[in-house]
Amino acid sequence: MGDEYLWLEDVDGADAGAWVRERNAETVARLAAGGTFDDLKAEIRQVLDADDRIPYPARRGDHVYNFWRDAAHPRGLWRRTTVDDYRRPEPRWEVLLDIDALAAAEDENWVWGGATVLRPDFRRGLVKLSRGGADATVVREFDLVDRTFVADGFTLAEAKTNVGWIDVDHIYVGTDLGPGSLTSSGYPRTVRRWRRGTPLTQAPTVFEGHVDDVAVYASHDPTPGFVRDFVSRRLDFFRGESHLLAPDGTLRRIDVPDDADWDVHRQWLLVRVRSDWTVGGVTHPAGTVLVTGFDDFLAGGRDLTVLFEPDAHTSVSEYAWTRNHLLLVLLRDVRTELVVLTPGPDGWTREPLPGIPAMDHSGILDTEPDLDDYYATTSEGFLQPDTLRLGVVGGDVEPVKREPAYFDTDGLTVRQFFATSADGTQVPYFVVGDAGASVGPTLLTGYGGFEVSRTPAYEAVVGRGWLARGGTYVVANIRGGGEYGPQWHHAALRERRPRAYEDFAAVATDLVTRGITEPARLGIRGGSNGGLLTGVMLTRYPELFGAIVVQVPLLDMRRYHLLLAGASWVAEYGDPENPDDWAFLREYSPYQNVRAGQPYPPVLLTTSTRDDRVHPGHARKMAARLAEFGYDVSYYENIEGGHGGAADNEQAAFMSALTYEFLWRKLSGPAEAVPQQSERATLDAR
Repeated sequence: MGDEYLWLEDVDGADAGAWVRERNAETVARLAAGGTFDDLKAEIRQVLDADDRIPYPARRGDHVYNFWRDAAHPRGLWRRTTVDDYRRPEPRWEVLLDIDALAAAEDENWVWGGATVLRPDFRRGLVKLSRGGADATVVREFDLVDRTFVADGFTLAEAKTNVGWIDVDHIYVGTDLGPGSLTSSGYPRTVRRWRRGTPLTQAPTVFEGHVDDVAVYASHDPTPGFVRDFVSRRLDFFRGESHLLAPDGTLRRIDVPDDADWDVHRQWLLVRVRSDWTVGGVTHPAGTVLVTGFDDFLAGGRDLTVLFEPDAHTSVSEYAWTRNHLLLVLLRDVRTELVVLTPGPDGWTREPLPGIPAMDHSGILDTEPDLDDYYATTSEGFLQPDTLRLGVVGGDVEPVKREPAYFDTDGLTVRQFFATSADGTQVPYFVVGDAGASVGPTLLTGYGGFEVSRTPAYEAVVGRGWLARGGTYVVANIRGGGEYGPQWHHAALRERRPRAYEDFAAVATDLVTRGITEPARLGIRGGSNGGLLTGVMLTRYPELFGAIVVQVPLLDMRRYHLLLAGASWVAEYGDPENPDDWAFLREYSPYQNVRAGQPYPPVLLTTSTRDDRVHPGHARKMAARLAEFGYDVSYYENIEGGHGGAADNEQAAFMSALTYEFLWRKLSGPAEAVPQQSERATLDAR
């Protein structure tokens, strides 16, 4: 069967552009006209632009760097201050680069893409700038002392580029150099060592992968006494092959499992296994964290020390090195615990990281492992604004910045429940709202993919846009995420993907069973892989919901691997070109499963023209097909924004207000009849 909406995949095509403008105008007229929307957008913009937000730090040497947007600087300032001055209530910032001024001077819609600063003197940086928020960036060398771009410095044209410093006159570059230089996923296939003042096309290739890899990378570790270079190729999204690159160009394989996460710090090699690994006669279960001497491991030694072994309730969420210690963030039933591990003559010791509140969700924001044992942590909760603490392992830790409260939490509580999924698995979820309120508008969200965890966070926009209006907010920790480690992810991988959807449906059902809401007042929202989740909910479980928001989504699983970065996700979803894989993909692919005469609730689809990761054609085609069958569908495509959906705070406020206005209108009015089970039976007969 042909795809009659294939023309909507032409991102900048005239016909597709006209279609987008018409849909946008319809949605603005329907949802964004009137004082309620304007007031809501203004409240959200106030949060995004607030001057008393925490300026989150990235310490490099003696300075703390920060990127900052506010009302006066919508595109943002790259700035820095000293470590001591950062502790002041009002740090004295040195502005390095004003993106608004640059955009105006060059007549470009520049969006900040980050910077890589050269160690150890931190005088030069490689700045990335994106047009409209796309993943593709231009790269320019920047002098942090003179605060200007370097004339005739390292410069790269727009591409999905990997770049990193070796020394002041050499960098590693992976970029688009024409035919044969990219993988099928659209990322660099080769890495070159580029010397200042020479043509990039003449730079020697130090490593190359295969066209069906995801990407290749190179990095330089300048740590005195431990200077090393590494190259790696990503075989797929989760598997890689890595090597130590010797000065003469020879490679030594780092022989860890190809799906393991590994890291080298000074003399240590850290390995977090994602599937069971038998080594030295011992089997280490998925999620185990191991450490050993890097040089000894390369020489064939396999004397590995277990730093963490998971259980049914606990996993490692993240880790970070300081100079002399390793910090671990553990998740125990989606609640955090921070520990510090220290090597000594009798092995590694483990202690709690002091000064961190037990009831909030905490994480490691920053360390400076080249220099000392400094660390920065953040601690927040659904109803607790973030507190930033700075500390030194073995020394003092103190709160230095606090996020203001942006909404009234009186009468609101946070509760955790567990829903029973179709196969009996217990699925945790959090409910935020007035526990004593009668059944009312409820917003449920989730992700369920790529081992990404959804943890408690103070979401000020949710607070202003939803909780402050009397709504209830729910976060589901479904399989496919990382809340219980790699096993939780593996449980919904490829042909097992429907487990994630069964988990989400189980949470929706449990909310109704507990009397928290009812289907007509239950809305859902998800973006990217979460947009696929909400798209599947629409076509497989429509009777459970009263409104659905689908953001920057994957929806056409027949063609996703052919669009932009889609080929890089085949390891997560499966290969539509393989008949066996398509057999399970076709069962849930939302675009292919839209049917006439079904009890679909109202839908809002949003995306961005400049999203060069998940193709906007997914959302466009889904909206067109739903409209073809006469369903209640609204569509809005932001012209800028990339995969984040917005390029600045004004756009972000508009997109958020659009979402909450849609949901509130659909869920707070008179309840409509809920489809009966007999109607559901027709959905399953496909």
